[in-house]
Amino acid sequence: MDTIQNTVITPLQPYLAPIVSAIPEPVHDAVVSLIGKSCHGALLVDLDVTKDPACTSLAISKALGIAIVGASAVVKIPQILKLINSRSSAGVSFVSYALETASLLITLSYGVRNQFPFSTYGETALIAVQDIAIGVLVLNYAGRSAAAAAFIAVVAASVYALLFDQTLVDAQTMAYLQAGAGALGVASKAPQIYTIWREGGTGQLSAFTVFNYLLGSLSRIFTTLQEVDDKFILYGFIGGFSLNVILALQMLWYWNAPAPKQKAAAPRPKAVEKAPLAQSTGASPRSSVKTPTTRRRG
Repeated sequence: MDTIQNTVITPLQPYLAPIVSAIPEPVHDAVVSLIGKSCHGALLVDLDVTKDPACTSLAISKALGIAIVGASAVVKIPQILKLINSRSSAGVSFVSYALETASLLITLSYGVRNQFPFSTYGETALIAVQDIAIGVLVLNYAGRSAAAAAFIAVVAASVYALLFDQTLVDAQTMAYLQAGAGALGVASKAPQIYTIWREGGTGQLSAFTVFNYLLGSLSRIFTTLQEVDDKFILYGFIGGFSLNVILALQMLWYWNAPAPKQKAAAPRPKAVEKAPLAQSTGASPRSSVKTPTTRRRG
């Protein structure tokens, strides 16, 4: 940090100071609410990243958290558009998105109930909405519209039980669910990894979504270490990042692989043409075999 301060920030201070003084008061208030008054004074007013290293780490964590929440609003839009444009769900595992949706809803509810900073879990709500849309599309394009309706009903009931009526799931049960949510989030990647391996290609899986998810999960590990003292959440993000690495490697491996060919339907046997039946004349057919005669030759 000393190198950055001496080589970058200090020479720019005469130019940065007027910009900082011109920042509207509501922006300063927002920064104070994020990193505290002392860190705001050291980093934004004094422009000194070496005065309190903890403030610098906190500011980086907050910036990453806000960036993750902002990026999460569109992270899976390319996947949704790819499904809609192709009208095919090849290479996309519904089980993977269903498990991830359950994990995200639990993590969202756990963060809300424990009043964690929104920047540490806010993306779960946005990604869950996109996961639900992807799950519905995958089921519809697989010809399972009834299952898609049932999926939406289960999600709605879960949201009500976890967020809107906290008497149904008490705090102790919520802690157990969060412990399982980490494992659930990790397990949600396994069906997608298996689907890619089985089909020998990534099909309609979006590369943009895979690689952005990889970077997001790595950043979330850092923000959790900085702002949330909860091993359940941390271990879940670490496990999810590990399997996101495998998905990213699969995406690179099958990058130029042709789309998996669908099995051709077996040809239907041709109907045997029947010979036309001769019309009957009412006369007995003449036999072609000669029979011995009883007439004596004279």
